[in-house]
Amino acid sequence: MATRKAAALLEGNVGLPDTFWYSTKRRLLGPPLVNQDLGEQRLSNPLALGVLSPDGISSSAYGPEEILIVLVPAVGLAAFSLLLPMTLVILFVMVLVLLSYREIVMVYIRPGGSYVVARENFGPRVAQVCAVALLIDYVVTVAVQTSAGTAAVASAFPAVGPYKVEITVGVVLLMCFGNLRGLKEAGRSFAVPTYLFAGTVILMIVVGLIRDLMGNLKPYDPHTLHGAYTLGSSTSGLLSGAMIFILLRAFANGGASLTGIEAVSDAVGAFRPPEGVNARRVLMAEGAILGILIAGISWLAYRTHATPRLAGYPTVLAQEAQLVFGNTFVGHALFYLLQAATMLILYTGGNTSFNGFPFLTSYVAGDSFLPRWLLKRGHRLVFSNAIIVLTIVSVALIIIKDADVNSLVPLYAIGVFTAFSMAGFGMAKYHHRIKEPGWRRRLVINFSAGVMTAIVVAVFAIVKFTEGAWVVVVLFAVLVPALIRLNREYAAESEVLETLSEHHPPPPPHYARRTVFVFVDGFDLATLAGLRYARSLRPTTIRAVHFVIDNVQAEKLRQKWTRADRGVPLDFIDVSDRRLTRAAAELVEREAAEPDTHVTVVLPRRSYSALLGRLLHDRTADKIAAVVSRIPRSAATIVPYDVESRVRVLQERQAAKIAGSADQHVRSGEADVAAQHSPAAGPQSVRPPKNGQRSAEATAPNGGELTAGPGITPIGALTTPGRATVEGRIRVVEIRPVERNSVLACEISDGTGQLTALFYGRSHIPGIVCGARVRFRGSVGIKDGHPVMTNPAYELLFPAV
Repeated sequence: MATRKAAALLEGNVGLPDTFWYSTKRRLLGPPLVNQDLGEQRLSNPLALGVLSPDGISSSAYGPEEILIVLVPAVGLAAFSLLLPMTLVILFVMVLVLLSYREIVMVYIRPGGSYVVARENFGPRVAQVCAVALLIDYVVTVAVQTSAGTAAVASAFPAVGPYKVEITVGVVLLMCFGNLRGLKEAGRSFAVPTYLFAGTVILMIVVGLIRDLMGNLKPYDPHTLHGAYTLGSSTSGLLSGAMIFILLRAFANGGASLTGIEAVSDAVGAFRPPEGVNARRVLMAEGAILGILIAGISWLAYRTHATPRLAGYPTVLAQEAQLVFGNTFVGHALFYLLQAATMLILYTGGNTSFNGFPFLTSYVAGDSFLPRWLLKRGHRLVFSNAIIVLTIVSVALIIIKDADVNSLVPLYAIGVFTAFSMAGFGMAKYHHRIKEPGWRRRLVINFSAGVMTAIVVAVFAIVKFTEGAWVVVVLFAVLVPALIRLNREYAAESEVLETLSEHHPPPPPHYARRTVFVFVDGFDLATLAGLRYARSLRPTTIRAVHFVIDNVQAEKLRQKWTRADRGVPLDFIDVSDRRLTRAAAELVEREAAEPDTHVTVVLPRRSYSALLGRLLHDRTADKIAAVVSRIPRSAATIVPYDVESRVRVLQERQAAKIAGSADQHVRSGEADVAAQHSPAAGPQSVRPPKNGQRSAEATAPNGGELTAGPGITPIGALTTPGRATVEGRIRVVEIRPVERNSVLACEISDGTGQLTALFYGRSHIPGIVCGARVRFRGSVGIKDGHPVMTNPAYELLFPAV
């Protein structure tokens, strides 16, 4: 009920129209969700296996093929014999990694996986190595999985092969759109691809094994396959340096089969209690399925001689399925079913990054190692900023690498195995520190996993360096110090705030003079809005300032300002070198240098739509505000003015006023006609106003200066002491300190001169503000050649506009 009420409030119109961009976002993504919708769904073990393991299980679709891509051009047909022992080595590494993560899910139930292990055992700074590794892993996972999924589609329908980049980019954009809408990976539909793929591949392995035992599984002839890698004919021995290097490259490629098996550790909290035990069971089940698939696909490749193609399709898996299932109707149906399952699980595996990457960035940003805007949840309660960043980087990577899986693999496993290694070493340190029962055995397992995966990282970095691994090495060298530097900045800021909070806040400053500068570059509605805001600050002095860089424009502004007469003097400051920010800073510094003076700079700015605003503005106000804010005892305020909405409102008011005037004119005409026909109608006379009254003609509609009326003495005529009544517009209001008291000084002008009125014991009088028109009556004194009144009687004639 609370959720529905909150949603209803969000749906309701509070009087402010939605912007174009918000309306567009609402149509695309749906109505906004409220925080109460941020629920948590607990997963059963079968559902968790289907939801959390697509990334890991799907890597079996291209892992064995990546090994053959290295071996076939080097050793020819011997590659298929070397594939099996190479697969056993990879499976051995997988077992060590699984045993290591088996301990992690029992100890660290909260989300975060390898990053949390590294942070808790090595500290937050060292953990940034793991953070960078995982961030790279998530980005490359999207690129590799979607590219492999498109290759599966092209294997079934070769005609789409030339468009693999466009298809892959389109799939990533659809994933981005779906996740921005709040796509949930906990649904049953996301578990279907996992079971469908595993089931069809195991069926293919079983059928292939039966056909092989029956002797009717005829292998391909790699020499006759069109578009396949050229068979090599290396004569080097297995122990030669060249062959060892080739085997290491093949092993590095095959390591891609192990990516994604850590996903369970990132979501332990999503399991039903007991979380650790259930997560361990699902993890081991995932490992068993992955091992069967890798071993089965490698064995079939050995028996069928399915050879990788230069174009990337048909894949080795597709060639195996085509040969195993045969050319019958059922065989074709099973082949297309397997390709559909492969496509679905690969795309689903890529989509897991859109869940893991945003949460990882939120954890790292929560530790103050990434910008804090990555902590912000968006319109649909997802980390929208992180999703958009992931989409942009992964799409760029797909385009650069031409959606080629083999080109992306060198970027892939370094990040994954770096996270494996840090998790293994972190758990080894944990067991050594805690020394729980059986800790020695667990320490050996985790330390061995850490060492083995560290060796894999070294192998990758060396043998794949020229193929693209250097990019990952450079990223590590750049990003890790950058994250630590960002954390240092956040820590310094936090330290200052904590230091200030430890002491009682200082008393608010009391300045005798508060000067407000309104910087104007033209006379328009935005300038008037800035003046209104400046008056609302109740300053001692208001001055409008125009920096002259164009004399013709300055003269036009002077004429407009004089005609309008808003009660604020306009100063013109010549800026011959056109360095506005420097001129503004010098002006503020001179004023702030006066004792006990605070300066506020008001910067009116016309606001337009986001796109139009960037075209029409050069951000001068922001630059001036940044400079002024660094000057002691000064502040800058930008006053935005929405031109479009205000013009619309003023037009509506003008139209209403014209309509009202026309209606009044009609009624007045009818009354005149009636009066002319009335017997009582006679000559009408107009009585002049009484003494002291103001006629309508004496009031300027724009509040301009008025000529002195009867009984009013022009200020310019006050040259000797005496009593007088004067009228004028307030130009300056300031509070002047006196002995244990204060005096409110008000300077008025009537066009003939200026007079200062002093109100002792007062700091504010309602209505006595700059721009208001007043009448003063009292004794006049002469000080320094200027007339002065002390505590005069006053009358507010026109309030400030």
